[in-house]
Parts: sequence; C-alpha cells; structure tokens
Amino acid sequence: MSLGLLLSGLVLQALVGEGQNAQRFTRLLRERTHQRRALGLIRSDLERATAVVSPEEGPLPVICGLNGRTPVLQLVTPSAAGKATVTYSVGAPPSGIWEGRVLVRCGPAYELEGGVNSEATYQSRVVLDRLAPAATAWTACGDLPGGLVLNGSASLPFSACLDPASQLVALRLEQSFPLSGGRLQRLISEVVAGAG
Repeated sequence: MSLGLLLSGLVLQALVGEGQNAQRFTRLLRERTHQRRALGLIRSDLERATAVVSPEEGPLPVICGLNGRTPVLQLVTPSAAGKATVTYSVGAPPSGIWEGRVLVRCGPAYELEGGVNSEATYQSRVVLDRLAPAATAWTACGDLPGGLVLNGSASLPFSACLDPASQLVALRLEQSFPLSGGRLQRLISEVVAGAG
C-alpha cells in the first residue's frame, strides 16, 4: 500500500509539472504572437512612411502628447494635410488595465477594413504591454551597418536604429513576465524594415 501511494505521488507530481510546462509554453507562444503583431504594425507604418526622423533632427512634436513616455521612432507619413508624423513611444501605461511599461502609437486611426484613414484625427493607442522594466542594452543595432540609435533607445524595451543612407530601420522589442517560482521570463524579437 505504501509503495502504491509513493508511485501515485510521483505520477501526480509529474503531471503537475507537465501542466506547468504547458502553461509556460502557451504564454510564451501568446506573447511571441503579440510581439509579431506589434512589429507587423510598425513595419506597415514604415512602408507607408516617406522618411524616418533621424537623430540629427531630434524628436519632433507629438500631436497626441506623450504623458511622460519617451519617443523612440518617428515616421513622416503622407496625409490629407501634406505631411504628418506617426510616433511610437515607451513609458508608463495610460490606465490600470495594462501591465508594466507599454509601447504606444500616436498616429491616424485605422479604417474598418484595416487601412489607415489619413483624414482621421490622431489617436494614442497602446500597441503592446508588459515591456521589460529593465531592458537588456542593445549594442549591435541589430547588425544594421551604419545604424544610429534613435532617441537614445538602446536601453529601452523598444529600441530602434536607423541607417540614414538606406532608410533601413532595425527594431527590437523586449518583454518580461513572471513565471511560477518567482522567476522572470524575457522575450526579445528583432526585425529590420525599410521606409517607403
């Protein structure tokens, strides 16, 4: 009977451990999907942009207001009024429904079909939350030759580098979230995209 109880306990412990691993994997997969979606949105804004605001130009005024967030990537895009700037910034969340630091997009609203409505008023929207509170410093600019870090973002959880000659932009997102046992899971994605 003791041997049976011992074996049952071991099997139960293995099943609980397997369940925890499945939960971690599911969460990691979900967060990676969110990062890919956020980078896809940024890439589509980059493809519509006529230029990326360079470090020499410095950050341009933000139509939506930053509320203490740091502007990282600013894109000059065509609009009904001539030129407009789409800004991606990092900082504190605008409300308690978001976890940790957030990536916010200030730009024209989207139409129901998914296209940008260049005549609409600008909106400030959270693109991704749970950004790492203490991000890993980005040293290589995503291996982008001639890359210049935009707006001192190398130590932020959303970083961008610009190659002024080619208008290629390297982007990096870093999230973190707690796991059971007090450990912290970090998730980093990088992509290179071009303006225009």
